[in-house]
Amino acid sequence: MSKPQKRVIVSVTNDLTTDQRVDRSCISLVKMGFEVLLIGRKIKKSLGLEPRLYGTKRMKLFFNKGPLFYAEYNIRLFLFLLFHKVDILFSNDLDTLPANYLASGIRHRPLIHDCHEYFRGVPELNGRGIVAGLWKFLEDRFFPNLKTVIAVNSSIAKIYRKEYGNDIKVIRNVPVRRPVNDPKKKSDFGIHEDQKVILYQGAVNMDRGLEEAIQAMRFVKSQAVLVIIGTGDIIEKLKHLVIDLDLSGKVIFTGQIPFRHLHSYSLMADIGLSIEKDVSLNYHYCLPNKFLDYIQAGVPVIISPMPEMQTIVEKYNIGEIISSHEPLYLAGMMDEMLENKDKLAIFRENIKKASIDLCWEKEEPEFFKIFEPYA
Repeated sequence: MSKPQKRVIVSVTNDLTTDQRVDRSCISLVKMGFEVLLIGRKIKKSLGLEPRLYGTKRMKLFFNKGPLFYAEYNIRLFLFLLFHKVDILFSNDLDTLPANYLASGIRHRPLIHDCHEYFRGVPELNGRGIVAGLWKFLEDRFFPNLKTVIAVNSSIAKIYRKEYGNDIKVIRNVPVRRPVNDPKKKSDFGIHEDQKVILYQGAVNMDRGLEEAIQAMRFVKSQAVLVIIGTGDIIEKLKHLVIDLDLSGKVIFTGQIPFRHLHSYSLMADIGLSIEKDVSLNYHYCLPNKFLDYIQAGVPVIISPMPEMQTIVEKYNIGEIISSHEPLYLAGMMDEMLENKDKLAIFRENIKKASIDLCWEKEEPEFFKIFEPYA
């Protein structure tokens, strides 16, 4: 007689539309024979979810931002975890940890915690002493007692290991291998076939270098457009900036794209941007989804000199590293990359090797090892 299937409840605070890391984790858990339920939230602008290999639940909340949102979400999540079948709890980032930690203790269920970033180092907490202090209080209370912790890269693992002494496993945010074919048609976005595409995809939030990238388009001499895929806190500000600078023909916003369709958009690009500003520990040690997605799509990159990204770019020689966010400088770097066909060809050839090395198929066995004791 076969043993009953164990159920893993995975929790995030996003709306499940664009979180590739969690989707990969859930699919890998299904491969291991677990029943998986992913819990997030639903907001007014949330896109519909396509069928997945695992269950999903999106909670509608009264509050959608600020302390009341986090409080309501964790209370609702805690009650759900308390009264529904669960064998393993899988929390993602500090904002889901309180509910999971308390439910784990009451129900005596194992808890695995995944750090997608150094949460207290996000720029949104800069200068917000009381709010940052509250998150630190919660983290100090819960984190030292966690038995199984995952981090998105070695730099963030080192920070948490030094701060709390936990044994941290590193599971990088690398994408699934995908073929480099079937790109979106440029004409779908009003882009001429002879125009080059400079791409930014991901969260449209502060300190991502997006204001400067838009301003740089005033000076770019190449026949190129900047395509921004995603949404976020400053999206309306950026749209107004494009209008004010009369750049509507050189900057295109696509809005939010479900991650399962994103690869075909990435394939349109000639250059991919990941030019975060070094304003916080979280950004300093970032290894963004978009950066690794560009690599998987064969797209050479322009990046900020953040250690995790810089190590990869220098190891494989797949792009350029900026030394300034000054718009005229950025424009010059974009033009130099787009016009230097020989150098761009070298980057594209080198990126083939990087895309083979930096994929989920190579990372997944390490993920399996973390959950094998609970299978």
